[in-house]
Amino acid sequence: MRIEQQPAYVLHARAYRETSLLLELFTRDHGRVGVVARGVRRERSRIPRGVLQPLQPLLLDWSASGELGTLIGAEAASTPFALSGEALLSAIYLNELVLRLSGRGDPHPAAFGAYADCLARLATGTGIGWTLRRFERDLLADLGYALLLDRCATGDAIEPHADYGYDAEAGPVEWRAGSKMQRIRGSALLALDRDEAPAAEQLAQLRRLMRSLIRHHLGGELNAWSMTAAAAGGSRSST
Repeated sequence: MRIEQQPAYVLHARAYRETSLLLELFTRDHGRVGVVARGVRRERSRIPRGVLQPLQPLLLDWSASGELGTLIGAEAASTPFALSGEALLSAIYLNELVLRLSGRGDPHPAAFGAYADCLARLATGTGIGWTLRRFERDLLADLGYALLLDRCATGDAIEPHADYGYDAEAGPVEWRAGSKMQRIRGSALLALDRDEAPAAEQLAQLRRLMRSLIRHHLGGELNAWSMTAAAAGGSRSST
């Protein structure tokens, strides 16, 4: 099967044999896809290696056959997102998050749109933490792990001034002293549900909550967490 002019981003690339690359792609209609870009490391390649970079909106052609397809054509769909500093580290985190949480060949067009929107917001350099929380919420929802944010696991409405724990499988529960769950104010949950940027303290609570939920679904840690922590040098990072 041949796919043509498919909107896509490169999530990860690594050398393959002497002249080729193995690419993990995030595509609009086919989800995560693995392809071989043959010969692109040659000096005179039909497909310029420079275009196959993360953060570059692409239109790609490939032939699908088995686990790995073969890249046939690639062109830039627009200019790459210009990111630096914390915004760039956050984009690296996004790529690892999508790569680790999604499966190959499982289409998630809503998540693809949320990913593109997130990169555009990161490029502005403002509200990075809130931008990441919104994407994490939308990605988890599209993958089938939607958060329960407006009511408790018991069905009772979330109270803005109450404290809750969050059970990864059931949702918010009443906070009790000694609980090992992440403690979070009801107003923070409601802000995420209503897509309204919360206060700084509540945003920090949402960061801890999302990290614990992602860790639960992954069954482990993300490399980007330790990388951004090291880069922050003791300051709180947004990821």
